Amino acid sequence: MTETRPFGLLFDRFKQGSISRRVFIQRALALGIAPSVVQFILQTAPRASAASSSQPVPTRPSAGTENQRRGEGGELKILQWQAPSQAGAHTAMGTNDLLAAAFVSEPLLSFLPDATLTPTLAREVPSLQNGLLTADLTSVTYNLLPDVTWSDGAPFTARDVVFTWQWVTDPANQATTAFVYEPVAEVTALDELTVEIHFKAPNPAWFVPFVGSGWGHIYPEHVLSQGKSASDAFRTNPIGTGPYVIEVFATNDRIAYAANERYREPSKPFFSRVNLKGGGDAASAARAVLETGDFDFAWSLLVEPDVLMQLEHDGAGRHVTVPGTTVQRIVFNFSDPNREVNGQRSEWQTPHPFLTDKAVRQALTLATDRLAISTQFFDGPPGEPPAANVLMGIPALESENTTWAFDPDQATQVLDAAGWLLVDGVREKNGQKLEVVFTTGANPLLQKIQALAKFNWEQIGFAVELQRVDPSVFFDPSPGNEQSLSHFYVDLQMYASAPGSPFPLDYLNAWYSDNGANIAQKENGWTRLNDSRYHNPAYDRLYEAVSRETDTEKAAELFIAMNDLLVEDFALIPLVQRAAEKYGIANTLRDENIAASAWEVIYWNIANWNRKG
Repeated sequence: MTETRPFGLLFDRFKQGSISRRVFIQRALALGIAPSVVQFILQTAPRASAASSSQPVPTRPSAGTENQRRGEGGELKILQWQAPSQAGAHTAMGTNDLLAAAFVSEPLLSFLPDATLTPTLAREVPSLQNGLLTADLTSVTYNLLPDVTWSDGAPFTARDVVFTWQWVTDPANQATTAFVYEPVAEVTALDELTVEIHFKAPNPAWFVPFVGSGWGHIYPEHVLSQGKSASDAFRTNPIGTGPYVIEVFATNDRIAYAANERYREPSKPFFSRVNLKGGGDAASAARAVLETGDFDFAWSLLVEPDVLMQLEHDGAGRHVTVPGTTVQRIVFNFSDPNREVNGQRSEWQTPHPFLTDKAVRQALTLATDRLAISTQFFDGPPGEPPAANVLMGIPALESENTTWAFDPDQATQVLDAAGWLLVDGVREKNGQKLEVVFTTGANPLLQKIQALAKFNWEQIGFAVELQRVDPSVFFDPSPGNEQSLSHFYVDLQMYASAPGSPFPLDYLNAWYSDNGANIAQKENGWTRLNDSRYHNPAYDRLYEAVSRETDTEKAAELFIAMNDLLVEDFALIPLVQRAAEKYGIANTLRDENIAASAWEVIYWNIANWNRKG
């Protein structure tokens, strides 16, 4: 654990008001204090009264918006090569869909880049000091902004917050965010602008439900209470309180947004329209922003670093890398993707014929060259280093107990010892060959990673078939889409994800089984996050323990234990700690208002995007 005495001195200085909030955050993080701990302290610690009165409430970046007029910026053109399949935040399967929703829907609170909470639809951040958070962490109260309307003119009230909880937790709606709201016992509207949330037990992650662009968007009661047809329509034509409305939604292609004329800040948004174009690939998106200037912004530039540098040389834009907590990984399927049981393949209680053998998973892991992947396809150490852990980028939660190695010789020895013998170049045991199908979203960089993995795995006796799926299909959770990552009808798949908050329970939910209830299956519309069908009672016990733990040091120990269990069990292959964001931006746009971070999707602050003066 981290050294406490220097932090104690730092904390005393902060309480006395002798150092600013920003300095406290910077120095606390430098000492290795977890962002979640820093955030909790900022919300609960009393400050010297003189200093407190002089400290402004943290707000989202909004440089140059003071004298602008709504819509005066004309059109903003965005390239997002992973095109959205929907814009419903609570039914999104991938980041591509959450990005689409962020223009329209909003949470009660949002995360600033330093992990500090800031109000969005709430008037202030709850804390012990302002009396809105109880000391035992069993309830929290939100005072809502007055005079906010939905884009169709209906008033936004506390009843909408209550309804959101009811809608998300209704199994009939198959919300992908339902697990985030499971700790909630009751949500009550005390009046039109006050809502109280009670938890089933003391909740150290009280700031996760209704917060952030990953899990927190509020839904309109007057629209979605109309039934299933309204819910279906909402996925591509949501009604929100955010700065934009959707005019055209071409699934897996493009979205045309127009400024929401009822948005609560009269001078915003600066852009009258946003044209979000999907499809293509990251390299062409980078070229269109960095070199030719045909577009203003390109999301997630999964492109080799030297290519990006060449494109932006004397060009129209630049690329920006934001450090983060994202881990690119290869995921094992613990169920059999080729056998149909109860009308579905990859049925969680039907074990995979050989990936349930720990020796096979260990061999694949040892034969994966993470350093080559980090340095050839990403920025390499220290910015995007090889990943030994599942949890990375949060100093106090990053395990020091793990290592990684590229050792094909040891991989061969592991397979030999487990009885997997070479027959005509492919290993087999009891008639079962080590033949795998490995898929990912279509992207030239990802295909190069696949090719490198295939080469190395074949050297130790695997037969490897590579597949790629259009990202709009790969991340589409529709029940009939058998190529989605949640169906997982192959042996191995590759993608990246990151925690949605500084308390990363949501992220580690991807390996929580709950005796099958949390595993993506036909019964839940393939909406649960455990797509690998991993079932480990010891891991489940740790997950349930940390969900109840209010002591931050004990919670950190549990998070590290969960990470170590996954690594030691070879439950996945962590490849690279990726940047939170690597985007392309036109030289005419203000970079500071993008406010990219590990905690929100890139468009979370779109209301404040504008051009340089």
